[in-house]
Amino acid sequence: MLLCFGSSVLAQASDAQGAAAPALTPVVVTATGATALGSAETDAPSSGFIDAARIQARPLLRPADVLEWVPGLVVTQHSGDGKANQYFLRGFNLDHGTDFLTTVDGVPVNLPTHAHGHGYTDLNFMIPELVKGIAWHKGPYWASEGDFSSVGSADIAWLDRVEQPFGQITLGGQGYRRWVAAASPRLADGHLLMGVEGLSNDGPWEVPQDARRLNLIARLTQGTARDGFSLTATAYSARWTATDQVPQRAIDAGLIGRFGSLDATSGGRTERYSVSGQWRRSLDDGQLEAQAWGLHYRLNLFSNFTYALDRPETGDQFEQSDRRNAAGMRVARTMRHTLAGAPSLSTVGLQLRHDRIETGLYDTQARLRLETTREDRVDTTSSALYAQTQTFWTDQFRTTLGVRADHLQHQVTAALAANSGRAGAAFVSPKFTATYTPAPTLDAFVGVGRGFHSNDARGALTRVDPTSGESLTPVPVVSHSTGQEVGLRWTPAPTLQLSVTGWWLAMGSELVFVGDAGTTEPSRASRRRGLESNLRWLPQPWMAIDADWSHSRARFIDGDPAGPFIPGALAGVGSLGVTLIGREGWSGGLHARYVGARPLVEDGSVSAQPFTLVDLRLSWRLNARTTLMLDALNLTNRSASDMVYWYRSRLAGEPASGVNDVHLHPAEPRTVRLSLRIGFP
Repeated sequence: MLLCFGSSVLAQASDAQGAAAPALTPVVVTATGATALGSAETDAPSSGFIDAARIQARPLLRPADVLEWVPGLVVTQHSGDGKANQYFLRGFNLDHGTDFLTTVDGVPVNLPTHAHGHGYTDLNFMIPELVKGIAWHKGPYWASEGDFSSVGSADIAWLDRVEQPFGQITLGGQGYRRWVAAASPRLADGHLLMGVEGLSNDGPWEVPQDARRLNLIARLTQGTARDGFSLTATAYSARWTATDQVPQRAIDAGLIGRFGSLDATSGGRTERYSVSGQWRRSLDDGQLEAQAWGLHYRLNLFSNFTYALDRPETGDQFEQSDRRNAAGMRVARTMRHTLAGAPSLSTVGLQLRHDRIETGLYDTQARLRLETTREDRVDTTSSALYAQTQTFWTDQFRTTLGVRADHLQHQVTAALAANSGRAGAAFVSPKFTATYTPAPTLDAFVGVGRGFHSNDARGALTRVDPTSGESLTPVPVVSHSTGQEVGLRWTPAPTLQLSVTGWWLAMGSELVFVGDAGTTEPSRASRRRGLESNLRWLPQPWMAIDADWSHSRARFIDGDPAGPFIPGALAGVGSLGVTLIGREGWSGGLHARYVGARPLVEDGSVSAQPFTLVDLRLSWRLNARTTLMLDALNLTNRSASDMVYWYRSRLAGEPASGVNDVHLHPAEPRTVRLSLRIGFP
């Protein structure tokens, strides 16, 4: 039995590309209660769906925090609010998105061959009030998901319309100002959703971050999830001054405060514009769906992590520049049929994507360019065919067998001719899952699959270090992964669900293109394994309790004397959330997140300390049109570090070789924000 808290069953057939076709999935879903706290589960304990009611009940420090509804996923930041966040899941430091595929209404967010980091995932263009839900998966078991999805994926769906036009303003400490407005008037036989968001924020930093953000969305929808279409356009622009991570010794010596900066000109500016269209049509034996999208993106990012190590006279600030136009499409045909007499559901799909990219890396001082390290023009194309069949052999046993064939092709034109050329790869990834239901309240799940992440196109063709001139060996175009997991989900009562999952994932390599240096940083083969447990409980129709715990063990496996520990790999992550909806006009949520220790060096001699943060939201509905909300972020005012690294840097007066030290970016102190939302007729 699958459990659906609330009346929404949209998630029961949502794949990671945003398609939803409930009537096509012959899996029984039991909806219980009249509450709007919905969280539908799918065939595996490591998959699920979170609906808008829960998302709105939890306070958010930043837009990407909506992903923390994915059990075990941690979202942090090591720079300013305009930069992509840092992500952790299943023992992986995912950096800015590598190995976790994120899409918004089917449009990919991960950016390959990005100036700052391969798979760069910036979700600051998202307006949380206009999110309909999040469908998520973990592991490489779904044929519709390819690049960046070895560890997991999430598809964030936009609302089609709002219940009533509204305007909302939020005021907080440290110069925080945010406003958002949305309306969805009827247009012909559909709705036109229009939304706008503006933000300004200085933050707690000694150098005010002067963050400015503007978001716009227009979305035309018509029909249903099975028969209809949508056209969506988004626009996003931001600029900011960043306080990056700083060395602990500078704080200890009193050179700067905990929220101080060693380069007041770090920061950046970025833009993102996208258009997309989705079309769905019911057929006698299934469904046909198609999507096309286009994207224009720009980023200029100025960073200084080592201060005076490489260029003592001018400082080590550098600029990373990314300009790209990208486009893609997907088509999927789903069919009902029988296989050996058993009812089955098969999907065949095609996916295409092309990115035309211009990247640059420059030495800078106070955001003025001094010297060019490297400039590249990159064309990268990915194409995939996939097929997947779900077969219901008995009422208790079903399997899903999938296969995916990918082809990647890169062309790089570098300023240094030796680093130009073409590279490509083609490969096949099989997938398999099985679910057995020995009792109406118990599901057992097993999954095995092969996944991959592409490597930065520049790394696949770089033969000469652009800084030192040393010869380099190009890296493979892709790095493969193999995953396995087993899980149980128990539903002893209609309002209580518990699950446990054991998983294992091996990576052939963790090569990362280091945009800060313009080269690829080689890493080693690794294995990770872990155990996850989740609880979902509705003790009352107006109350939901979520509790998650995950533990992982991440190790290099090549026997290198440097040590087996993978820097940044979190061992333990836990969360506890209590959500209240509609209790005499009051609603809200309390969320506690535990982030465990993690090694910072391969021999495990230096580690980041664990911490727990607590956030609170209280919402009071004054009348049918007016709501007042109070958010308290880091409620206990815990002095913690969002990010911690161990590396070499140099301050004024230190040896020319620099000093190895902990470098940290502090979590923001207690932050209180008050919001007023007014609906209009």
